[in-house]
Parts: sequence; structure tokens; C-alpha cells
Amino acid sequence: MSAGQVHSTALVHPGAQLAQGVSIGAYSIIGEHVVLGEGTWVGPHVVIEGHTRLGRNNRVYQFASIGAPPQDKKYAGEPTVVEIGDGNTMREGVTINRGTAEDTGVTRIGDDNWLMGYVHVAHDCEIGNKTIMANYTGLAGHVRVGDWAILGGATVVHQFVNIGAHSFTSMGTYLAQDLPPYVMAAGNMAKPFGINSEGLRRRGFSADAIAHIKQAYRTLYRSGLGLEEARRQLAAVAASCAEVGALLEFLERSKRGVIR
Repeated sequence: MSAGQVHSTALVHPGAQLAQGVSIGAYSIIGEHVVLGEGTWVGPHVVIEGHTRLGRNNRVYQFASIGAPPQDKKYAGEPTVVEIGDGNTMREGVTINRGTAEDTGVTRIGDDNWLMGYVHVAHDCEIGNKTIMANYTGLAGHVRVGDWAILGGATVVHQFVNIGAHSFTSMGTYLAQDLPPYVMAAGNMAKPFGINSEGLRRRGFSADAIAHIKQAYRTLYRSGLGLEEARRQLAAVAASCAEVGALLEFLERSKRGVIR
């Protein structure tokens, strides 16, 4: 453990590994198997425990809890882990539980994600890069979230649901089935409401790609076709449009079915 900027009231286990430039705030607790990357800032009253690794330049605000045992009655103390990449922000009251032996044993968060107040990430979740989760969003176990997804405040996600890249949910959305890439959803139960065209433009998608995605959405949701027939029609376009190909691949991987 390097000297760092550790407040005198913080409890940092001698076995913890703190890289250069790590700051630990007042009354925070850092466990034995925790690794904190260079430039990471931990505010006051934070608990980071278990086999938990944070990369560089993360920011963890007060009352967050990272690496606690999963809320799973089958968990029997296995040394499962939390892995968090670089440049993430975890605001007040965020909770991130470690994985279980029932899955890969890892709860994983990528880079440059923004988790607002009181977001909960349950065991074995996998979150990509550059996502935003607004206040009170809750992910049950084994949820997968693709890059650039935006989850509105109080979004609730059922276990094993997959959320596609560049998708968007309104506040108070309940997802019990998979949300395809690019699609906007709202409601309880969640229903599709077009594609996230503004987000796609901001991220540099070409007008041609967005047009193909819009047509793919119409095929999937507005044509009256069953899911299998819609997939066959999308396959004809996917060969010449990578974005539609990504949507088709998501549909083929879906095990819970997609919102309709």
C-alpha cells in the first residue's frame, strides 16, 4: 500500500493495494483484497470490500458500498469478485455486489460509466462502457448492459435481461425482457417507442446507418410480422449494414425474448 492521501479516520487494511495518487476519505473502509488504481478518489463513509478491483481515475462518493456479498441465498462465501475499469463515477449510495459461483463469479463494469445516486448493480451483472444509469435504477442479478445504454431514473431490470448498446429507457421503466440495441423503451411493462436517433447522431452514426436502423425497427415492431419472419427480413439487410447486423445478432442471442 502506498502512502497516498488517506484520511486519518479511514480504515485501510494493510493488504489492500493502493496505487499512486489514490485518495481515501474520512471514515471509509477498504478491505484486505481491494485494489485501487492510480488516481482513484474514494469519498467519506464508503465501504469497499471483498476481492474488488477498481482501475484508474474512478470516483466513488459517500455511502457507496462496493464488493459486498451478493443478495443470493445460495451464496456460500465463495471468493467471487467485482472488477471495475477506468474513469467510472459512482455517486451517493451506489451498491455493487460481487458475483456468485452460479455464474462466472464476476460482477464486471467497464470504463467511463456514470452511476447516479442509489443505483444498485446486483451479482454477476456485466456493464459495458459509457453507460448512464440515473437515480434509483436497479439491476437484478446476471443482467447485461451494452455500451452507451442510458437507463432513466427508477428503471428496474429483471434478472438475466440483456440491454442492447445505444438503447434508452424512460424513468420508471420495468424491463422483464431483453431491450434490443438502439431501441427506446418506457412503461411497466416496458414497450418500444422508436429508436434512440438523437443519441446515435451525437455518437457519429451516419444518416444512412440511422435510416437502416429505423427501417429495421419498423420491420421488427411495425410490420405486423412475427419475430421469426422479422428476423429473416433483417438478415437480408444485415449483410450490407453492420448496425442491423448487430441488432440481428442480439435477437439471435436473446433467451428471455425481446420487448414487443
